[in-house]
Amino acid sequence: MTYVTKQQLIDRFGERELIQLTDRQNRPATTIDDDVVDGAVTDAEALVDGYIGKVYELPLSSAPAVLTRISADIARYYLHGKSADKDGPVHRAYLEATGWLRDVSRGLVQIDAEGVTLAAAGGGSVRAKPGDRVFTRDSLKDM
Repeated sequence: MTYVTKQQLIDRFGERELIQLTDRQNRPATTIDDDVVDGAVTDAEALVDGYIGKVYELPLSSAPAVLTRISADIARYYLHGKSADKDGPVHRAYLEATGWLRDVSRGLVQIDAEGVTLAAAGGGSVRAKPGDRVFTRDSLKDM
């Protein structure tokens, strides 16, 4: 399931930014390198699936708009790489996206999408067996 496309990245962040982030051949940069975009999108979607896969069955039948935004922010951060300013908007958007994904994986936030079902809960029941009494009236009689 694809959460974000190249065109959606262009619509959100502008063609000029994607050209500058992806064209590593031409100086000055003139075109969007589809392979670089695809790599960032694939990595972003893998991260998203890693979080939501704990709670929801994958693949999702349709991507809700919120996952498009989250995936776009993460892909943009990956495209910026080490040049992303830690106090800048790209890094903040990435931190907000991963924080939201953590909340989804903990069950604090639910995704509203058609065909989304909760994954089966793992584990079973907990059993406890108390041991024999160590202290009895007779063993404490001389204390």
